[in-house]
Amino acid sequence: MALVSIVVMLKWLSISAVIVAIDLYTKHLVQRAFSYGVHLTITSFFDLVRYHNEGAAFSFLASAGGWQKLFFSGVSIVAIGVITYLLRKHSHQKLFCFGLALVLGGAIGNLYDRVTLGYVVDFLYFHYQSLYWPAFNVADSAICGGVALLLLDSVRKSA
Repeated sequence: MALVSIVVMLKWLSISAVIVAIDLYTKHLVQRAFSYGVHLTITSFFDLVRYHNEGAAFSFLASAGGWQKLFFSGVSIVAIGVITYLLRKHSHQKLFCFGLALVLGGAIGNLYDRVTLGYVVDFLYFHYQSLYWPAFNVADSAICGGVALLLLDSVRKSA
């Protein structure tokens, strides 16, 4: 791998590292400040909370009996490997790699929680009147933003 490719690859990995650092730091702050289930109303549509998600997005399979933690950890590890490979192979495709870097950072942040805590800490909680969006965290936001960039990149390439 040429020196230029290594430098470009490090750029993408450093974006992922920043996402991981912000994600873990914000989760740490929430764990120190809140007991499980506590809500702090910030606005009429946003609360800070502390929830534990043992499943995947939107608490999918959260009450599946425990096997899902190992399954989602395995999926995350495979995804991290595939994303790292794609970053290396396509390191000069800026939008594609920026999206991958965001997804990678989010995957690592949530994997860390799953491995060390047995669940993922969620704390951002949006709602409108009696409609509630499931709580999420910085890692989830990075994954969603990264996937949106990957879709945008795909649409731009096909147009």
